[in-house]
Amino acid sequence: MAVTKNPLIRYKILDACFRNPYKKYTKELLLETLNEKLMELFDDESHCIKLRQMQDDIAFMKSAEGWSIELAEEFDGKKRIFRYEDLNFSINNATLNEIEISEFQSAIHVLSQFEGMPQFEGIQEIIAKLKYDLKADNNKQPFIGFDTNQDLKGIEYFSQLYNATQNQEPIQITYKDFKAEQPYTFTLHPYYLKQYNNRWFLFGLHEETMKPDWNVAIDRIVSIETSNVKFIPNTTIDWQDYFSDMIGVSKPIDGKLEEIVLHFNQLTGKYMENKPIHETQKHKWLNEETLEIKIKVIPNYELERLILSYGDSVKVMEPKDLRQRIKNRVENNVKLYG
Repeated sequence: MAVTKNPLIRYKILDACFRNPYKKYTKELLLETLNEKLMELFDDESHCIKLRQMQDDIAFMKSAEGWSIELAEEFDGKKRIFRYEDLNFSINNATLNEIEISEFQSAIHVLSQFEGMPQFEGIQEIIAKLKYDLKADNNKQPFIGFDTNQDLKGIEYFSQLYNATQNQEPIQITYKDFKAEQPYTFTLHPYYLKQYNNRWFLFGLHEETMKPDWNVAIDRIVSIETSNVKFIPNTTIDWQDYFSDMIGVSKPIDGKLEEIVLHFNQLTGKYMENKPIHETQKHKWLNEETLEIKIKVIPNYELERLILSYGDSVKVMEPKDLRQRIKNRVENNVKLYG
């Protein structure tokens, strides 16, 4: 019987089983589950494995060459239960081992073949970052910088949030937003991770209010624990469509789509021609000094912050209420220097 060429697939399946607090995986059930997943992926029995191969896989995961995993000493009667000692652990959180580095290098080789193709625009930056991270030498000075926030609070929770979202696992979050004096705890059914302005946000169903697009900033998280409740799947929101009509991550409850008209001066206008602020952007030069940009979005806090970031190089023309809000902000800012 052939063994799956990519052992990482088996390790990932075993990892998910070991993290499951609700199911008692004996070696028989573990092997059955592993082969069922392999059949789902490949639809070919030749990728299924025998008990000896699974035992070798677990031994490798326990080794220093693997991820040094620790399994709890648990039994159901006389049968051993396979479960992590720490259910928050995952091989996805651990440092890359030699097998993963080799897999990444192979993936980079494949990705490199698509550089320059229009449908893979932006892949060059991804390849460059992967190459740099995998070949980084601590004794050498960095020679390339990426737009990331290395000091972002809460980034240590990212892998756990990613796994919970991918595996549809409810989580209990202790959270402290900027308005609250004390942290508070709630259960969230995670649906979607979104990065904006070098910050990460998790969207999901807030169990108490049943709001399906509850927004959690990763840097406001105090702690995360697994929850024993049954996962409630997303049946109402297409996340690609959800973010298509706004800038950022904040969608006002009663927000409506509006046409935003902005006038940029000549210097910034030339820049804005090549760097659209939204996918709906349309622009034209009114004269040699003024570029008019129109976008259709729901006005929100992030839009206002973006407009203000351009300082005296932009003027809001429409809608009138947004124009007035920006004017008020600018006047208040001037007062600070009074």
